[in-house]
Amino acid sequence: MITIQEKKTKQELTEFVKFPFSIYKNHPYWVPPLIVEELMSFDKSVNPVFEYAEARFYMAYRDGKAVGRVAAIVNWNEVRDLDKKKVRFGWFDVIDDIEVTKALLAKVEELGRHHGLENIEGPMGFSNLDKVGALIFGFDQMSTMITWYNHEYYIDHFKTLGFQKEKEFVESRFVFPNEEQVAPYLKGDVLIRKRYNLKVHNPKTIAEVMPFIDPMFDLFNDAYAKLTSFVGISDRQKQFFKDKYIDMVNPEFLKFIEDEHGKMIAFSICMPSLTKALKDSDGSLWPFGWLRLWWAKKHTDEVLFYLIGVDPEWQNKGLTAIIMAEYFRSFKANGIKYCVRTPELDENNAIHNLWKFFNSPVTKRRATFIKDL
Repeated sequence: MITIQEKKTKQELTEFVKFPFSIYKNHPYWVPPLIVEELMSFDKSVNPVFEYAEARFYMAYRDGKAVGRVAAIVNWNEVRDLDKKKVRFGWFDVIDDIEVTKALLAKVEELGRHHGLENIEGPMGFSNLDKVGALIFGFDQMSTMITWYNHEYYIDHFKTLGFQKEKEFVESRFVFPNEEQVAPYLKGDVLIRKRYNLKVHNPKTIAEVMPFIDPMFDLFNDAYAKLTSFVGISDRQKQFFKDKYIDMVNPEFLKFIEDEHGKMIAFSICMPSLTKALKDSDGSLWPFGWLRLWWAKKHTDEVLFYLIGVDPEWQNKGLTAIIMAEYFRSFKANGIKYCVRTPELDENNAIHNLWKFFNSPVTKRRATFIKDL
């Protein structure tokens, strides 16, 4: 018999966070999350997303043994402002048993019906800066710290239960481009800076990064506003994401462009790959996890393209040439050998065009799945 329990206390949520460690133990491609960060994300007194979202965390048991988990989420900004009446599900992990999946998703559907919502979609987090999508292609590829990994049977479960693919995302891992591949960007870099009298900031320390963070998030809200299901982030969320990610970034991999009046018009964030450090630490900072992460941040040969934003009024003026030229110089100086394109919405052609001069074939695809309630 399958029973479902809602998790609320810190001890219970720790069990929720740790569940996938059991079904992915020694899995070659799964990357564990940092347990402390997951708990911070679920803490209603810490994560400002709960100002406009609600979430319930469920675990499934059979004969006293944990066999699955799911988070049921309602993002009220999405429901009210975008008129998308859906309940989200995320942090979904389960053994290969369709009855367990059915029981867990039934709890999500129950929350949706309680609020008079029209459909259920997932896997997805609270907002646009959380993890998104179930892997549908590339199961033999290493996951990253900002994506979920899942077994192939998850997709079979969704389809059996009447879910259909809704949004698709692409990812790619490719060899750091050589000078010939980057040549169009290097040429464009010089011309565009001069034409528009632009200023490019390449911070070297975290202190140099901080003044750009709030303007960057403001630009993020503007640049992505036209994409489907985009919900902007609040001022309190800006601070939350600063606290969450600032220790993971290498300042040299952040780029900011201002116009001649000092207004930010483009930004890009690359993060050092912490995959090996996270796997070796098994999700814990203690006793040596923090040291592994610090070392990886300084010595990795792989980077993740996490986020790129360009002011809508500047999106056809070649600013990406400047960004790519700057990254070519920074990556070369720091011994970077590999680049990873993290999930890009399939409809976001502006982002896909960044890679047209590179050999970066899609290596992974993921999707969200939807069903009417």
